[in-house]
Amino acid sequence: MKRWLLRPTPQGKASTPPAVWADELAISPRLLDILWRRGLTTRSALHAFLSPRLSSLSPPERWPQLPDAARILCSALLAGKRLVVWGDYDVDGITASTLVLDVLETHGITALCHIPDRNAEGYGLNIPHVEALADQGCGILLTVDCGIADVEAIRRACELGMTVVISDHHLPPETLPPAHAVCNPRLYREEELPYPHLAGVGVAFYLMAALNAELAQHTGKRHSMGDCLDLVALGTLADVMPLTGENRILVRGGLARIATAKRPGLSALKAVCGMNPAAPLNAGQVVFRLAPRINAAGRMGQADIALHLLREKNMTRAAQLAQNLDELNQLRRQEEECIHTAARAQALELLSNAPRTGLVLYGKSWHPGIIGIVASRIVEEFYRPTIILCEDQGTLKGSGRSIREFDLYAGLRNTSSCLVSFGGHRQAAGVRLHLEKLKEFRARFETVTAEILGTTPLTPSLILEGTLGFDVASDKDFLNELDLLQPFGPGNPEPIFQSPPLLVKDRSPLGRGGEHVQLRLTDEESGITLSAKAWRMAEELKQDIVGRRILLAYTPRLDTYNGIASVDVGIKDWRPC
Repeated sequence: MKRWLLRPTPQGKASTPPAVWADELAISPRLLDILWRRGLTTRSALHAFLSPRLSSLSPPERWPQLPDAARILCSALLAGKRLVVWGDYDVDGITASTLVLDVLETHGITALCHIPDRNAEGYGLNIPHVEALADQGCGILLTVDCGIADVEAIRRACELGMTVVISDHHLPPETLPPAHAVCNPRLYREEELPYPHLAGVGVAFYLMAALNAELAQHTGKRHSMGDCLDLVALGTLADVMPLTGENRILVRGGLARIATAKRPGLSALKAVCGMNPAAPLNAGQVVFRLAPRINAAGRMGQADIALHLLREKNMTRAAQLAQNLDELNQLRRQEEECIHTAARAQALELLSNAPRTGLVLYGKSWHPGIIGIVASRIVEEFYRPTIILCEDQGTLKGSGRSIREFDLYAGLRNTSSCLVSFGGHRQAAGVRLHLEKLKEFRARFETVTAEILGTTPLTPSLILEGTLGFDVASDKDFLNELDLLQPFGPGNPEPIFQSPPLLVKDRSPLGRGGEHVQLRLTDEESGITLSAKAWRMAEELKQDIVGRRILLAYTPRLDTYNGIASVDVGIKDWRPC
């Protein structure tokens, strides 16, 4: 069970907002209070949040280096140089690559694209393939969602006469690659930027918007950048970027674009997920249904299938590609369950021997494309920063995930003497090391996590907006209001409320393996009964829960299926009443 904490009032602010603001904004006092506690304490901030308009996006010229990078690319293209875009094999990289190709196609420019094979090449740029692309006549190398740490490969590209532009959002090394232009928000202080938290596809979006304007002066054509927002939303959500500021505007616009079903690949992907191709999606549905199928292609070493799907214009061919991705995702899920079972057993054994605030788990034959997902599941269960390692190309490759209280990238910096390389973010990172360094790395990682987190294992916490009875949770007007807060994600979490005492009337299993559960619950204060779903909580909520009184930490939402609206209650945690 988690700690339940009431979201505090912003420091230095009154405990409640001016009541008149609710009428001015045409929202309920209850919603106004939620927004106030989330730090939206001025009329202008509230209005901007509730009315995120595409016209509010920052123009490309406000982003450092983007105008120069666009001019460099435009000049090289007009000189007849052939462009290759080098993207990452995850959703962020694949959507960014698609976006670049789409914009160039509008201007009559055919470009190549290289998505590395995860198993054969690994992450980032490599010299052999850079040389091969130069041999094919590529004179421009544009990276998306990668490149910032690939000093030697970029140097080689420049030696071969390529014009090199890097667009990336990962943390830069101390020595930057010798590219002709580098577009990366992480190179600047937050106050120097319109917004510091773009995904790789977000950086590509602004760069291509600037290039689009440059090319339009020469080609007489202009790509509608709004047509790219579905890609931006997909990549931003899959890369778990903060949904604040510019990202909130981009993702909201992108979700609206996805609902129009104008990109055949996404329509086909929605169909294989069992959804109406023209149905609107929320952020969670994109993250848990669309994104895993695109990621599965890269994880299983076939990222090109996902790229072809997103660029396909024929619905019949798109449907076949989507089916291929669905089959790859099924294989990925089977592999994931095997690895998770073994990794979980290893974690339990390590924790039984000694208290540990960090976990390093290793399986020789675990799939390198799947260990990151398993790391997330281990963190979710054990609430400890976790690195999962496997053998890959003669060394150990690792994927790590962290908890809110621990900066994983900074922690790995303190273990760098054990590593061949590492990179990533605060919450997710990758490592590579030699097998003989495994024991030393595990000990060092456990020491670093203990220094930051202490030796007592932490308990995860839930931030609650307040108490909410089923009378309000079933009020469709209030649930429609909560939709104004969408999209939900990092920086803008879905509101979680505490229930009043509830009587458990019934319990039934969900899912093929019965790992999920559905409860029928009665709020005895209002007399209202609702059904609630708990994911991966069947072991906690056993059959003997029926007849007991409990408290829930839960999220209410309005679910519409086949035109019929119903109240959907998601259980985040529970405790005896």
